[in-house]
Amino acid sequence: MLLSGAEIVIETLKLEGADTVFGYPGGAALPLYDALYGSSIRHILTRHEQGAAHAADGYARVSGKAGVCFSTSGPGATNLVTGIATANMDSSPLVCITCQVTWELLGKDSFQEADVIGITAPITKHNFIVKDIDELAKTIKKAFFIASTGRPGPVVVDVPKDILIKKTEFKAPEPFASLCGYEPKYKGKTTAVTAIAKALSAAKRPLLFLGGGVVIAGAQKEALALAQKINIPVICTLMGMTAFPTNHPQHLGMAGMHGSYAANMAITECDLLVGCGVRFDDRVTGSTADFASKARIAHLDIDPAEINKNVETHFKAVGDLSWSLPLLIENTHPGKIEPWWQQIRLWQQEHPLSFDTKSKEIKPQEVLVELDKLVKGEAVLVTDVGQHQMWTAQYCTMTKPRHFITSGGLGTMGFGLPAAIGAQIACPEEEVWLITGDGSIMMNCQEMATAAELKLPIRVAILNNRGLGMVRQWQRFFYNTHYSSSRHEPDMDFANLAKAFGCTGIRVDEKKDLPAALVKARSIKGPVIIDIRVDNDEDVMPMVAPGQALAKMIE
Repeated sequence: MLLSGAEIVIETLKLEGADTVFGYPGGAALPLYDALYGSSIRHILTRHEQGAAHAADGYARVSGKAGVCFSTSGPGATNLVTGIATANMDSSPLVCITCQVTWELLGKDSFQEADVIGITAPITKHNFIVKDIDELAKTIKKAFFIASTGRPGPVVVDVPKDILIKKTEFKAPEPFASLCGYEPKYKGKTTAVTAIAKALSAAKRPLLFLGGGVVIAGAQKEALALAQKINIPVICTLMGMTAFPTNHPQHLGMAGMHGSYAANMAITECDLLVGCGVRFDDRVTGSTADFASKARIAHLDIDPAEINKNVETHFKAVGDLSWSLPLLIENTHPGKIEPWWQQIRLWQQEHPLSFDTKSKEIKPQEVLVELDKLVKGEAVLVTDVGQHQMWTAQYCTMTKPRHFITSGGLGTMGFGLPAAIGAQIACPEEEVWLITGDGSIMMNCQEMATAAELKLPIRVAILNNRGLGMVRQWQRFFYNTHYSSSRHEPDMDFANLAKAFGCTGIRVDEKKDLPAALVKARSIKGPVIIDIRVDNDEDVMPMVAPGQALAKMIE
């Protein structure tokens, strides 16, 4: 078949199983959008390219498939950058096809020209610029392979407009299991896993630490089986919250800066910490000198670059968790850890999560408790970034893999709404809730129009504290209550804003109206925005100050 480059892009996407693309057209992208016209691939027109990247990311995180987004050249491509960086930090598979000015105009400061390869090199797993139309299909196939294998991540393919217009004979690219210089390894040394198993069987105060890598590997069942076989306590990172059922009696909660008291003390006092698919980032470790200082540390991860990057480990097993965890289950035997559990239960009893339930104002934690009663751990929960994100992790039940979607590594405000759109499109039968704040929702509020156009049944709960909640909390704790530029004026009415975009808007001012408002939102077809006026001085507790030991929690 003699096809144009644009038609080759569409045909190759079909061969890779892509059924949905998120994007925004522009001059350099017009040939691609013309080829897309009438195609079986569904295109979602977001209202901003950043929204397209986040929506593709949300689609990928819920489905496990690579998300795909399109942009035009110059500002269209640079508007994708925050979304690409977000996906890169959280190991989410994206294929971003950016259209570029023609080859003859490159390097001449042409209209809407930007060095996409140079800009995205530090924030992608890999990137390509296509120089030859006969390499186009193979390059896109490579992009999907790299994005989806090993440790997933975003890949950018930059395609000049003249390549999109030219025609050539199309041949479906041959499948491949590896590329020159890139050969992901899923199995490591069996002896490395058995050494960890031996240490785990002998430990008196063991602790299993699960991260987002468990979710990506699809190894939740194995993690649960290991924990139950040896009755080990379990903690999770923010990205690993669906790696283990949060309502399981062995689950101690999230670890780190806003982790539970029991989780952080367990890290402090354990004698063996087994980290699976974790990065040991600064929000989890606090002071690295004090982190798990009484323990030997084991690290199981597919990415060798993560081993010993942030904390020194005593045992390591490099390989996919779907390979290493079954081996660990087979070779690990229950130890005598009853005194350890007695200590943990005491921490849980004496230091539970709590908030003022008698306050006349709506407490943000109360919103999450009420929502949790309704959805019972069955809904896909999406968050933006800030206090509401931490409260969601603390107070909501999570029992299903890939049902908690959040920006963990980059901490991107504005991620939530487009990511929720992507999640709802990927799983149309699932109930999707976005928990956000008045600061985060404003970052990409234009995507309310996208949700309205598509009549997506997304429910958005805005914990509106009339300011930048987490910024204000830090200003209270560390900056002598100098509330510099952290108050929103004038007071936004998000219910009316929602109506302006074609969504249903609900406003909740009184505590007594909260349960009914949440129930009502679930009964409405199409997107619903609930503006919930919460206490604007509430803090996320516990809290570990930056750089402090996890045991030094402020409660």
